[in-house]
Amino acid sequence: MFRIEQGIRLPVWQAKHAPYSCAVKPIHLLLVVCAATLNAQEVPVAAPPAGKLYQGLYWGGVGTDQHDPTEHDVTPNDVTGYEQAVGKQTTWIYFANNWFESRKFPAAMCNWIRDLQKIPYIRLMLRSDVDQKHSEKTFSLQKIITGAFDDDLRAWARDAKEFGSPILIEWGTEPNGEWFSWNGKWNGGAGEGPARYVAGYRHIVDLMRAEGADNLQWVWHVNWLDEPEKDWNRFENYFPGGDYCDWVALSAYGPTTPTTPDGTESLAFKMREAYPRLVKIAPGKPIIIAEFGCDLHNRRVNAATKNTTPI
Repeated sequence: MFRIEQGIRLPVWQAKHAPYSCAVKPIHLLLVVCAATLNAQEVPVAAPPAGKLYQGLYWGGVGTDQHDPTEHDVTPNDVTGYEQAVGKQTTWIYFANNWFESRKFPAAMCNWIRDLQKIPYIRLMLRSDVDQKHSEKTFSLQKIITGAFDDDLRAWARDAKEFGSPILIEWGTEPNGEWFSWNGKWNGGAGEGPARYVAGYRHIVDLMRAEGADNLQWVWHVNWLDEPEKDWNRFENYFPGGDYCDWVALSAYGPTTPTTPDGTESLAFKMREAYPRLVKIAPGKPIIIAEFGCDLHNRRVNAATKNTTPI
């Protein structure tokens, strides 16, 4: 399900629409059953046929304290190299649109992705920096809700509409994880946090839909584990409603550094914990295993070997 290069994770995106029991296969076989690449200029991003999966690419590289290479450093050559390595075609390319870098629609990147006949999958990141575990200095949920960035969001939506082709888009990634500033911990806590997130999410979606950007297909993306593990922080409390997402997604990382002690549970275990909850709150929605992987050098895991456990 993932490629690891020099200790950096390169997760592969998966999507499915069949019941969970239909996906009980060894992890290392899931790469083999992807659906054919969609023609991004002709059809919407429909769920894959029953029993089939889509693949996508989330690029990784060597970063610095000021720059996260997984955000948007991917190039057409990277896509080609990855597809040659795994022997399969990707359906979409995932990347981030960080507003501390630019508030404009990433037209150039979307264009070359479309030229490859892939789907752009944009992680819309209204944040001030890549640092984690702090409240947001500029793009707070309260400011989003009260319209402080409406002009920028409308302009973004108009450019997305002009692009014309289907786009997968998510905002508020992994809201049940305290590392991101839109988590409830940083926005009023148990009493107000999740509700404020939902209000912000709906505000952005409503605004962009009002601009006619109907080619945007919305993904609601949570972490498999609620952190902190409190009732108020359960990912169900952040659900914006079925009318506000076309897809739902999960992150399920293993240890991401050679010494990380947490997250050593198998992907199968993480899916058994989170999948039923996700299906219950969003029945009928296609599901993406959006982010996963582990560090190759962590001695607590046994990645990409014959001992891979079934999902």
